[in-house]
Amino acid sequence: MAPMTHCRIFEKAPVNPEVATPGKKPKTRSTQLSGRTLFLAVVALALGGFGIGTTEFTIMGLLQEGAADLGVSNPQMGLLISAYALGVVVGAPVLTALGAKVARKTMVLWLMAFFTLANLSSLIAPSYEWMVFTRFLAGLPHGAYFGIAAILAGTLVPASMRGRAIAWVMMGLAVANVLGVPVVTFLGQNYGWRWMFGIVGLVGALTWVAIRLFVPYAPAHEGASIRRELTALRNGQVWMAMLTGIVGFGGFFAVYSYISPILTGVTGLDIRTVPLVLGIYGIGMVAGSMVGGRLADWSVHGAIYVSMTMMVVFMLLFGLFSSFVVPTLIIMFVLGATGSLLVPGLQALLMDSAPHAQSLAASLNHSALNVANALGAALGAAVIASGLGYRAPSFLGAGLAVLGLGLALLTGWRAKRIEAGSSKG
Repeated sequence: MAPMTHCRIFEKAPVNPEVATPGKKPKTRSTQLSGRTLFLAVVALALGGFGIGTTEFTIMGLLQEGAADLGVSNPQMGLLISAYALGVVVGAPVLTALGAKVARKTMVLWLMAFFTLANLSSLIAPSYEWMVFTRFLAGLPHGAYFGIAAILAGTLVPASMRGRAIAWVMMGLAVANVLGVPVVTFLGQNYGWRWMFGIVGLVGALTWVAIRLFVPYAPAHEGASIRRELTALRNGQVWMAMLTGIVGFGGFFAVYSYISPILTGVTGLDIRTVPLVLGIYGIGMVAGSMVGGRLADWSVHGAIYVSMTMMVVFMLLFGLFSSFVVPTLIIMFVLGATGSLLVPGLQALLMDSAPHAQSLAASLNHSALNVANALGAALGAAVIASGLGYRAPSFLGAGLAVLGLGLALLTGWRAKRIEAGSSKG
């Protein structure tokens, strides 16, 4: 991650007046962070994303091993993915609202501690039913963590660089898919799939220490309350943005949830090559994250239109060419990039849609994406179980992405009308 030190985001920059040096309350309104201090703060927050991404996505690469260990089918194993996603959906708004008055640094520390313990409980889960429950618990802090971490990162840089700050925090997810997912998948295949949870627990503990040491103090927003945060739920644009993410990403997860059996059953790859392919996907995510933040700074809506269009095209191509190795590897890279292109734009759109309840709005992005995760895993299981085969989720995904693009265009049109009405008033 050394190249990050050369990115403009780590230069000295004026920051939100609420931010002060690590561990101290703010003293002045002219506080600046040095490049090194800013770098360490962002990396600490991104490390939490690395742990979250590793536990969220590795389960997909170990689907078959987990099914064999627990004595269930692949579609039943897919319900573990849905359980985690449901935890995110429930936890993001609930935990964010309950922690509205808690200092943001304190809140992310509590969330990471909960995440760590929940993953360690999966390590020792005695049955399939208990494993489903512990996966639900592990998902609860996911959305709230990313939402508040995005707000924290955004306060450390000028407004013109907010998209890049969000993208660098989300980079933890991308790096997880380059390093965490392939490595832990390999270890899980060779030494037992449950060790994934132990490794993630260790990453969670390291994240807690890094945040405690390097993330600056950031109080709760002045006037913050549960009632104020919940005002985001009365905003039609918030719901439109969430629906865009749910539908568009639902198709993506219909494919990715079953990537291991697709690669082995359709492409004809050996199961031992699955970690390598996941690594290629992760490199695509890193590339997408680096571009996605800049796209969001250029145009929030434009970034969403571009990424949704790419998702439609490459989902179709994956369905058509997934029996060929080289096209499959190329498309996996592009799909990884496409998903990362979309996230900063959606995150910024939700935050803009509810300026007085940004913490909840930011966390709702991850609720939306994990509704998409659960929806995609369930729909993918349905088309596979119906006998349509492992190519079918790709065509389903393309159709859902088309709907997502339509919703994105409608959301952008409504935003322009609202802005025009405000300027006239």
